[in-house]
Amino acid sequence: MPDTPRSTYRVQVRPGFDLDATADLTDYLTALGVTHLYTAPLLTATPGSSHGYDVVDHRAVNPELGGEAGRQRLVRALRAAGLGLVVDIVPNHAGVARPAANLAWWDVLRRGRDSAYAGWFDIDWDRGRLLLPVLADAPDALDDLKLVDGELRYHEHRFPVADGTGDGTPRQVHDRQHYELVNWRRGDAELTYRRFFAVSDLAGLRVEDPAVFDATHAEILRWVDAGDVDGIRVDHPDGLRDPAGYLARLRAAAPGRWLVVEKILEYGEDLPDWPVDGTTGYDALAAVCGLFVDPDAEPDLTALDGRVTGRHTSWEDLTHATKLEAATRLLAAELTRLAALVPELPAEQVRAALAELAACFPVYRGYPPEGVRHLAAARSEAGRRRPDLTGVLDQVTARLRDPGHELAARFPQLTGAVMAKGVEDTAYYRWSRFVALNEVGGSPAHFGVPPAELHRFATARHVRWPASMTTLSTHDTKRGEDVRARLAVLSELPGRWAERVGDWMSRAPLADPALAHLLWQTAVGAWPVERDRLHGYAEKAAREASVSTSWADPDPAFEHELHALVDRMYDDPELHAQLTAFADEITPAGWSNALGQKLVQLAMPGVPDTYQGTELWENSLVDPDNRRPVDFAVRRDVLARLDAGWQPAVAADGAAKLLVVSRTLRLRRDRPELFGGYRPVPARGPAGAHAVAFDRGGAVAVATRLPLRLARDGGWRDTTLSLPVHRMTDLFTGRVYSGAELLLDDLLSTYPVALLAPTEPVEAAA
Repeated sequence: MPDTPRSTYRVQVRPGFDLDATADLTDYLTALGVTHLYTAPLLTATPGSSHGYDVVDHRAVNPELGGEAGRQRLVRALRAAGLGLVVDIVPNHAGVARPAANLAWWDVLRRGRDSAYAGWFDIDWDRGRLLLPVLADAPDALDDLKLVDGELRYHEHRFPVADGTGDGTPRQVHDRQHYELVNWRRGDAELTYRRFFAVSDLAGLRVEDPAVFDATHAEILRWVDAGDVDGIRVDHPDGLRDPAGYLARLRAAAPGRWLVVEKILEYGEDLPDWPVDGTTGYDALAAVCGLFVDPDAEPDLTALDGRVTGRHTSWEDLTHATKLEAATRLLAAELTRLAALVPELPAEQVRAALAELAACFPVYRGYPPEGVRHLAAARSEAGRRRPDLTGVLDQVTARLRDPGHELAARFPQLTGAVMAKGVEDTAYYRWSRFVALNEVGGSPAHFGVPPAELHRFATARHVRWPASMTTLSTHDTKRGEDVRARLAVLSELPGRWAERVGDWMSRAPLADPALAHLLWQTAVGAWPVERDRLHGYAEKAAREASVSTSWADPDPAFEHELHALVDRMYDDPELHAQLTAFADEITPAGWSNALGQKLVQLAMPGVPDTYQGTELWENSLVDPDNRRPVDFAVRRDVLARLDAGWQPAVAADGAAKLLVVSRTLRLRRDRPELFGGYRPVPARGPAGAHAVAFDRGGAVAVATRLPLRLARDGGWRDTTLSLPVHRMTDLFTGRVYSGAELLLDDLLSTYPVALLAPTEPVEAAA
């Protein structure tokens, strides 16, 4: 198998869709045109885990997925079909929600510092007993503690008992342990171990220790050595103490394997010069989706948001506030640990300075040499916002610039978490100006991507990171790619949208108008969406925003009002009819955008990934909605009909999208020589700005952008495109074109996209 995939297909292997079910997809994936299966984590996770990122045993394949025998059956099925395998690994953290399932964590709880595994986890032992935030928010919660079979039990939770400490009442036994069970509310402020973001059920691992690396990677690397794995996707490297060192060690242990990292880059940020093949594609997602947004709509949509929400703050000020809130509340325990590394200065001042620097840090975390520039920018902005902290900011920054100082090693782990929790998981739910841009790796302040900018991005990618992944949807995206594509249409009719949403919000008001604005956009983008799914999304969005309700302190009255609004969308006949009519009005243009962005993503430089099920239309929202089961039988049937000669219309069945996906992936697989370069192909004529075209070294992709404006202005008219060779076939329609130029009105008469390839001689094709 080739070490670098030509394309991947992501499958959320989980209980209920295990390794054998995944193996049954091999014939479909081959027919689709992908070269590699890309799986969710396969190691043993917390029992019942639906995602696999909470690994509890690094030594074995999850038995709920089929265990080692199931993995071997999958590998045999893939190899028989000529497919490769890319696996997802989780080096940053381990699952500790159920201590008995994680033997290493169980031993640490039982033996404390004397455990052979004490060095595995990033624990601050100097702060006393290991705090476990599992108790109810009640002063007498420990009264429910029981001693059963030599273990401490708190409702469904089980905890070990240290040797020689088992006599007495449950409270007395508890007080002798290396751990202390505390109120769950104390976790964010007092926790004594590093977490994944603010998730206390995921404890940070110290993979910078060679012994920990070896122990937690031995099974994965055994698969690599056996030739069973062709690529590795590394989850959340920003959480590691030394990502560059970790990746160097992983590269040395898995030479020749395709290696990509889930590194989220801010707008304009470059991937550090790591020994990897690239990212998991959020940078490509932002560039491609932005291509179908009309930048001219920014002033109108900004004004609309101000009117309907009454808010006139900037994105920069909003995110500063949410990041500062994340640093000082959700991640207060981590902040306290960092402040203790500067004992010579007043603790509260150090906490304030570190929190301000983290809130002002412009990217997830800094890496040499660019990290120095990012730290300088953060220091400058922090000083502007908090001149009263000038002295301590200078002293703290001096330590952050010292690579030998412990603070300099740990602070970057905080900034990444602050960015993720403050922006992705909070600000994206408060800033509702135009939610199509509120996406992982995106920049809501950067309104649209003109074609020239897309070409610059793709050209640079082809030169430096040609094997980096591209994607439009993942298990972590805030909304599905086709929802984003339809929402992009709103940028072409901001006045019409302002009229509609203003009327709806006045007729069905919500006490939180910013959240209401987000919810109406979500409904329009995903409509028709099942009622229970929209209810689930609305509640999660409201709690993530943490304005009118929150995860920690839900407000029943507000949430009742919120759910009542969702119900009105379905039960109020007039409102339902208007919502349906408006969604229907923008859907055809949304389909055009969806096909365009899919073709660009699949054909541009990089290794294209297709997230499970997205080869047909799909209106997924944020997780867990985007991890719903996929009906592969329907997809098999549609693909078989396409291969039998069916020429589908662009319609609700989504067959046109499957046509685009399968034909593009097959061409990349079967004729890779056509994808060895990148050159923009300009369209000439009155509608040239609506065409995005590029030549990949023989294959030419053509997509339509801003379709409503195109139609309003009279269509393609005499706009033409130059061909690199004089005889080419459109893979979507089968039509053959001859000559140096062709009319876009002719080329795009059936679909808003085209994929042209040099027509092979008859004898070669046979």
